[in-house]
Amino acid sequence: MSLIYSELRRIAARYMRSERPDHSLQPTALVNEAYLRLRKMHSIDWQSRSHFLAVSAHTMRQILVDHARAKNAGKRGVDWNRVTLTGQIGAAVEAPVDILELDEALAQLESFDQRQAKVVEMRFFGGLSEDEIGAELGISERTVKRDWRIAKAWLYHELSHTATPARTLGSAEPL
Repeated sequence: MSLIYSELRRIAARYMRSERPDHSLQPTALVNEAYLRLRKMHSIDWQSRSHFLAVSAHTMRQILVDHARAKNAGKRGVDWNRVTLTGQIGAAVEAPVDILELDEALAQLESFDQRQAKVVEMRFFGGLSEDEIGAELGISERTVKRDWRIAKAWLYHELSHTATPARTLGSAEPL
């Protein structure tokens, strides 16, 4: 674990960049939670470093989704922000992507193209290169690039149509 900790921390930091600034989890806590979940997975036959990183990235995504669902399970309106008419009306501040909306969009994508969903997860969240993704999925680098391009366009369309204004991919890590 100590050999790959910095990679996991990088993946966690990438996830946290697309979260809201006041998120209660920090990258280190996300890595630690993922580590605890990964230790419970005794039946996985780790194939390679990229396989481990892909499973770790998926686990971190699930932790953030679980965390968001738990937070949203509270009383409605608990985390509403008050907006005054004297301040920022007209100033559009782009918020990070809502992890639940992104998870729902990725689940939709996975329902009709599992490989594209895996490419997004490994590339966007795991930070793996096209070569690493291709080796992990057993496809060519060119196929990875094509899947990545198509999945990006589809996700952008889905998130911009289903999200509220200023809830698109915005200033978060660009797809």
